[in-house]
Amino acid sequence: GTTPVNIRGKPILSKTGGWIAAFFIFGNEVAERMAYFGLSVNMVVFMFYVMHRPFTSSANAVNYFLGISQASSVLGGFLADAYLGRYWTIAIFTTIYLLGLTGLTLCATMSAFVPNQAQCDQLSILLGNCEQPKPWQMLYLYTMLYLAAFGAAGIRPCVSSFGADQFDERSKDYKAHLDRFFNFFYLSVTIGAIIAFTMVVYIQRTFGWGSAFGSLALAMGFSNAVFFIGTPLYRHRLPGGSPLTRVAQVLIAAFRKRNVPFSSSDLIGLYEIAGNKSAIKGSGKIEHTDDFRCLDKAALQVKEDGANPSAWRLCTVTQVEEVKILLKLLPIPACTIMLSVMLTEFLTLSVQQAYTLNTHLGHLKLPVTCMPVFPGLSIFLILAFYYYTFVPLSRRITGHPQGASQLQRVGVGLAVSILSVAWSGIFERYRRNYAIKHDYQEFFLTPMPGLSAYWLLIQYCLIGIAEVFCIVGLLEFLYQEAPDAMRSVGSAYAAVAGGLGCFVATILNNIVKASTGNEAEGRPSWLSQNINTGRFDYLYWLLTVMSLINFCIFLFFAKRYKYR
Repeated sequence: GTTPVNIRGKPILSKTGGWIAAFFIFGNEVAERMAYFGLSVNMVVFMFYVMHRPFTSSANAVNYFLGISQASSVLGGFLADAYLGRYWTIAIFTTIYLLGLTGLTLCATMSAFVPNQAQCDQLSILLGNCEQPKPWQMLYLYTMLYLAAFGAAGIRPCVSSFGADQFDERSKDYKAHLDRFFNFFYLSVTIGAIIAFTMVVYIQRTFGWGSAFGSLALAMGFSNAVFFIGTPLYRHRLPGGSPLTRVAQVLIAAFRKRNVPFSSSDLIGLYEIAGNKSAIKGSGKIEHTDDFRCLDKAALQVKEDGANPSAWRLCTVTQVEEVKILLKLLPIPACTIMLSVMLTEFLTLSVQQAYTLNTHLGHLKLPVTCMPVFPGLSIFLILAFYYYTFVPLSRRITGHPQGASQLQRVGVGLAVSILSVAWSGIFERYRRNYAIKHDYQEFFLTPMPGLSAYWLLIQYCLIGIAEVFCIVGLLEFLYQEAPDAMRSVGSAYAAVAGGLGCFVATILNNIVKASTGNEAEGRPSWLSQNINTGRFDYLYWLLTVMSLINFCIFLFFAKRYKYR
């Protein structure tokens, strides 16, 4: 049922796959993350300075890009598990991604796609006096941007699962390989982010927007070529048919038999096909559990079902257990939405903080747009020393071979994220008081020479640690615990949680602006454009309280979860 196959669909009996195949896949992830973060950092500035759009609408457009590219990842997971398989899903959607990036490069390169830049200095842009883009120009830009988002949505749930597929489950070192793979996978994510926050920013400042977006398209094209070169090495798992259809069949069959008691005289038993193999292609049999007993009625076989019952009336135990597993997994990624909210807020709020701080490092002045590189650097260092520091120390305490279980690592990440946002509130309060004391209250875009931006490194490093433990642990947890034929959908849970975090952050900001500010009374909101009159520290404290509540909810579900 779960035997891997090659690209022609024939069973693999050799040592195909493994680390060599995985490294071909890592290259694809580096380029995808480079494009994702490159667009998230540069697109707001491009739309503001080149397309002459208001800052708020530019930021919202990019937030929608981030949200769509993650929240719609379930579509890519569905196609991979149901029809295409992970390899072909990656191949198709990376091509779509490349088309979107190429279109954005053309937009930034050809003057016909942007409004007239003549007599449009920085003051005119700030006052909104520059020529506005034509409707078709914005339509083209949004089409290419969301085409890239659609491509990212198809790739994200499949790359980590396809990489993990390369390791033989029958190997005695399988779990150790899988643990290291997910750490290396997130390391490749981090490398892509670091390149986006440094080299792509440098290219944009030195050579212009066309070169910056072009570098993202070239990286994606090169990674696609590398991915296809590795084709003969890959291990594949056959798609098991539509997981949504199977879920719907279980729900409808359970509803139809809702009134049939488990002690009925007509009861034959719980239905499962004979033999060692499951009826679901690409999946092994799953043993019955006592959770969600109401769903077991979908597998209740009674005399009136007949010899050849419809799948919409009678389901196998394995099919029912698939649905149970998806339901049991759901609370864990849901509890990581709060981490995504914090990451989204940090991406914008910390940059606004950095504009008021001294970014000099000796004689070198670091651009403010490069500040988000520091969480990436902290992640890189943590992952580099992970197996030499955390694992040996925690192994002595827990006795766990990998130092800590997946859920323990997720919990550590959520706990550290609370420290990060709490410190952010403390420092922002100090920064704001410093600005008022030294008469910088109205100069919110003027750096204060006496206060270094590198105080932000504390919150950056803490959020980096939180990401390593939480996201890596979550990806490994979802891959190992998801049903065999639904692993891409399981991995999509993490991406959907990330996307929902982007939307929640946007909604939270809108609520805060509407409820804390009053222009008629001259009272600025917490998120005032002038950070020195606003109260970013209050927002950080609100996030701290919400994170504490979220952490308690996580502990409740994690304590009750039973590993397969």
